[in-house]
Amino acid sequence: MADGMARLWRCVAAFMGATGVAMGAVAAHLPAERFGLPDGRTIVQSAVQMQMWHTLALLALGLGCLRPSRLTVLAGCGFVLGMLIFCGALYVTAFWGRHLGSVAPTGGSILILSWCLLGVSFLRHG
Repeated sequence: MADGMARLWRCVAAFMGATGVAMGAVAAHLPAERFGLPDGRTIVQSAVQMQMWHTLALLALGLGCLRPSRLTVLAGCGFVLGMLIFCGALYVTAFWGRHLGSVAPTGGSILILSWCLLGVSFLRHG
């Protein structure tokens, strides 16, 4: 399981990194009127920033966790889920002008919880 999880995290991190760069390019080059909101470009830039930071965290887990504990596995899975929910909600808001209610805060809470799980894992397992 350890090697499989590490490989999965590396693969997902590579995909998330690629989509983060692509979304950054879209935000930089798409005409303002193509966004669903006047501040759509700024919203996409915020989503890209959050996505890329958590992509790096996931990549570090995939490269550095030789024997992930249950908490580390939960943290890594939480990073993936939190990125998809948080960043996805921001992308929907920016491009289609549709606010998804508590979806983005839920994703953000999952990301925060994942960092806490990772910290507890380091305290317990070194």
